[in-house]
Amino acid sequence: MKNNAKADNTIANTAKALRRIDQHADLNNPEQVKQFIANMQVSDGYKKALCVAYNKYCKHYKIQWQMPKYTPQSKFIKIPTKEKLQMIISNSPKTLVMKLTMSLECGLRPVELCNLKVKNIDLERKIIYPTSAKHGAPRTLKMSNSLTQMIQDYIIIRNLNQNDRLFKGDSKSYGKCYRRIRNRTAKKLKDPTIQTIRLYDFRHYFATMLYHRTKDILYVKQQMGHRKVETTLIYTQLLQFDTEENYTCKVAEDIKQATDLIENGFEYITEMDGLKLFRKRK
Repeated sequence: MKNNAKADNTIANTAKALRRIDQHADLNNPEQVKQFIANMQVSDGYKKALCVAYNKYCKHYKIQWQMPKYTPQSKFIKIPTKEKLQMIISNSPKTLVMKLTMSLECGLRPVELCNLKVKNIDLERKIIYPTSAKHGAPRTLKMSNSLTQMIQDYIIIRNLNQNDRLFKGDSKSYGKCYRRIRNRTAKKLKDPTIQTIRLYDFRHYFATMLYHRTKDILYVKQQMGHRKVETTLIYTQLLQFDTEENYTCKVAEDIKQATDLIENGFEYITEMDGLKLFRKRK
């Protein structure tokens, strides 16, 4: 797989699946493997992933088998509120705060975030140029003033060079650290719902809110780094807001205040008594 230019994550996931099968069935006995997978009490999506991994094994060793067709059921993605995401961020150590804020503001995949180099960050223009995973299209992602300052201070303190990676560790360690802090936050705040929030939910929140603001599915597709618009269309179905107390409202007295509000996701509504009124979904 490495020689065929497959991504490291794909190789690792394939190896993990084959190890799982190997614990319960003979990899050189296709019927035994099929029986083990069929009897597993797991989703059809996971069964399909195991079959895809085993199919690679069979092709490599020229083992004849007929791959079962498991059809994953469509799942509804539950988007957490920004308040819940901010609770996790507020209870995180400094480096994790920066990572989660980048995930929330820019919708980066964990692997994209962990592969960032200093040269991928344009502090002057407040832009991130990630190397897109899953063969996605290249994209530019805008950062807020506060996130830009956070990253600039981080680079200076650690004396990082342009070719240095921004963060140590890989996406696996990022996820492990996140789950530990998330679970600790849920326990501290006595809110078990926080423990259900996945790291990818920060990316899902970004996409959903971006579509809500722009109603431009092609722009969201580009910003998410998706190859297919069908993948992006999922987020058009996630906007289910309650009818009461949907908005946070702010008032701007001058241009600077108005600019800050817009950069933080507020939209202009109207002007009254010389003051500009803005609002943002909660």
